Amino acid sequence: MKISVYNSSVEKSKDIEISQRIFGVKPKTEVIHQVVIAQQANARQVLADTKDKSEVRGGGKKPWRQKGTGRARHGSIRSPLWRGGGVTFGPTKNRNFSKGINKKQRQLAMAMCLSNKVSENSFLVFENIELASGKTKDLKDWIATIKSKVADVKDNKKFLLVLDKSDDKINRAVNNLDKVDVILADSLNCVDILNHDTMLASEKAVIKIDQHYKQVSIKRSQATVAKEKAVKAKK
Repeated sequence: MKISVYNSSVEKSKDIEISQRIFGVKPKTEVIHQVVIAQQANARQVLADTKDKSEVRGGGKKPWRQKGTGRARHGSIRSPLWRGGGVTFGPTKNRNFSKGINKKQRQLAMAMCLSNKVSENSFLVFENIELASGKTKDLKDWIATIKSKVADVKDNKKFLLVLDKSDDKINRAVNNLDKVDVILADSLNCVDILNHDTMLASEKAVIKIDQHYKQVSIKRSQATVAKEKAVKAKK
């Protein structure tokens, strides 16, 4: 399959070939959902940490004798029954929220997310993505030009720049824009793709994505295989 490539003036300059196995996959919400849940769980930090009776400072001495006072018997003022005492069955830092996900399933979900953006015309490829000045204003004006010239993304608000390598000027410009983010092609993930309306990728980044996920194993129907063979035969 082919996709259009834009120049710096946001004019179509040529078409390039992209992999059907990566950018032309029918999305399945259940597969994407499982991968997204696993990714969010693995990124979750364990913050809540309570102390039980043995960890709270103090309470070494029995507050009063066992019998003869008329009061209830106690062995420590740090019992969970006391104010300032330990917590029973509270959250600790020993909890583990991580979830495993198969490599093939993760790659398949990535291909589905990318394919969905391509099908919605929200995946735009540019010859180069670079800024001469590194100013936020220049990046903001460039995105405004894209929204004015590409009808499919005119109402989109959140943009993800996909680069083949890190660019200090673009990183600096993006820092001051709350709805624009930048990511490297080999760091792409489902959560970042789904959290942005439009992806703006450089041609080199697309090639890198193609090479990185070329081994994606996708179960295709006989009709899909026959259709692909027919397209190749015409060429």
